[in-house]
Amino acid sequence: MNLETTYLGLRLRNPLVVGASPFCDNLDSALQLQEAGAGAIVMRSLFEEQIVLEQRALNRLTEEPADTNPEGLSYFPNYESYQLAPDQYLRQIVHLKSALTIPVIASLNGRTLGAWVDYGRQCEACGADALELNFYQLVTNPAFSAAQVEEQMLAVVREVTKTVRIPVAVKLSPFHSALPHFVAALEQAGASGVVLFNRFYQPDIDIENLDAMPIIRLSDSSELLLRLRWLAILSAQTKLSLSSSGGAHNTQDVVKALLTGATTVQMVSVLLKHGPRILSSILHDLEAWMIKHEYSDIDELRGAMNHSRCPDPAAYERANYQKILQSWVI
Repeated sequence: MNLETTYLGLRLRNPLVVGASPFCDNLDSALQLQEAGAGAIVMRSLFEEQIVLEQRALNRLTEEPADTNPEGLSYFPNYESYQLAPDQYLRQIVHLKSALTIPVIASLNGRTLGAWVDYGRQCEACGADALELNFYQLVTNPAFSAAQVEEQMLAVVREVTKTVRIPVAVKLSPFHSALPHFVAALEQAGASGVVLFNRFYQPDIDIENLDAMPIIRLSDSSELLLRLRWLAILSAQTKLSLSSSGGAHNTQDVVKALLTGATTVQMVSVLLKHGPRILSSILHDLEAWMIKHEYSDIDELRGAMNHSRCPDPAAYERANYQKILQSWVI
């Protein structure tokens, strides 16, 4: 049974990837994930705001009352609150690479071009096998158009891919008006893969204290459906590596993502709930499913249910939307 797959040009022993999470902060946890069968690991994101705060700390400006940064850094966590400072983050790449045999992917979450490029170069120098550019941007300025947002992202990808030699994946949100067009533009800009999708964390409202409450909820399998739809559409159109992120909790979820065209399936919430050993169980059941359905190689099933190969491609399109809604009768 061959579970090997190629993601971002990297040969992985199987398609299960540990997504960006705190697991890689600790070397013992990372080793447990490798032992349990992880094909690769993605480090938690290094935020540009951390870099700015570190620079301010070094210049002894962290206690100044005036905050001249346009992003209002006083609203962000204190410098000490981040789990890995920028220098620690780079050292952790070195530690992980010295102990692990599976690929280590660094994750960057920035806003300005300089930060993306500078730290992309440093992550590569420390031994990262690939970069994941985590685009998490909520536009609130009505003067900033969708075209400007996407062009800014493309400019970052062009500069980073020109600067580093390691492959670059782009982690997107689902909120693009023409996602296939944008993915094609990312490929032209030099990206090697796309991660679908970033999870936007939604604040709740405290109606007694009249305050916004930031909350975080682990994903569940229902979130996979959005990923499946776009995996099916995009895998029929692009040669980029596609990684599913969000909603994969069991073997059935993994099989669905692969059938719709995922190169890899990133998992975090299920690991936070059940620990690293769940990977071994999922891999065992994946092999059993492949034997039952007479697949001997993971590449044989990948994309078998994508937009160009499934028996009913309309299920991914507007026609199915109309059919489902018209089926409701009161």
